[in-house]
Amino acid sequence: MEKRKLDLLVSVVVFCLMALVPVFVKSAYWLGVLVVALYFSLAAMGWNLLGGFTGQFSIAPATFCMIGMYTSAMLVHYLHWSPVAGILMSIVATAIVGLLLGWVCLRLRGPYLALTTIGFAEIVRGLIRFSYDITRGDLGLSVPKLFGGGGHVTYFYTFLGVVVLVQLLLYFLIRSRVGLYLQSIRDDDVAASGRGVNVVGWKTLAFTLSSLICGLSGGLYVHFIGLASPETGLIIQSGLIIGMAVIGGMGTLTGPLIGGLLLQPLSELVREFGVQHMLIFSLLIILAIRFWREGLYGSFRKVLARVS
Repeated sequence: MEKRKLDLLVSVVVFCLMALVPVFVKSAYWLGVLVVALYFSLAAMGWNLLGGFTGQFSIAPATFCMIGMYTSAMLVHYLHWSPVAGILMSIVATAIVGLLLGWVCLRLRGPYLALTTIGFAEIVRGLIRFSYDITRGDLGLSVPKLFGGGGHVTYFYTFLGVVVLVQLLLYFLIRSRVGLYLQSIRDDDVAASGRGVNVVGWKTLAFTLSSLICGLSGGLYVHFIGLASPETGLIIQSGLIIGMAVIGGMGTLTGPLIGGLLLQPLSELVREFGVQHMLIFSLLIILAIRFWREGLYGSFRKVLARVS
């Protein structure tokens, strides 16, 4: 079976199983954990478009999630916009920031892109932390929830519906000519440029779309938890997002989804170990890179290809 069709089939199976979760999981706490897992999955899908399919390693996915959060939060808090309008503007804002940053830094190669995005992430988080009069700094900015008094089941299906829609759009994007351009840049950008591919232009598009998806996830998330905080933009949060994509299967459509849905609940289970739980994720990333370079889903796809 063609890889992309297999990705779509597995994604459909995962989504069908997820749709049944509220029937069996009655705990509001664990439903909340799964909503957060869907947030991370969506952000990992956005990063994977840039890192997995285009080969550009950004260290700032959580920063774009944070930009999306604060865009919606400030519009709702100060201008009294509706949460839905705020979320839509978070998509626009992160797309614009991603476009501008991509245009500037995607001419860089090697580690310089990663270093540039690290610097960008710290600058943005610093601005948010120290603009106390606007953002309330480390105290965070309170915002109304998307559904007011709605239960976790409502949020669960809302997040799941958005993830399904984004996954479907990514499926058609990767199968299109644009997807071929992005993957050719990942495989050999010099050869792609020699064949007439506008390398910088397509990299910038991938960066913009990746930023947009992260901004969407942040806009949704802030109206689930009801608080915009600079803690969501920490480098460690970007590491979680990247780790979920890598462990799940970087460069596959389904890998980041599986990575987020598996690792976020696992993170809750080991949270009693405190910050040390990050050591577990670091070890998993190292093992995945060393032994399962295509991640959990990529390894499953290889085994399935051998069997068939």
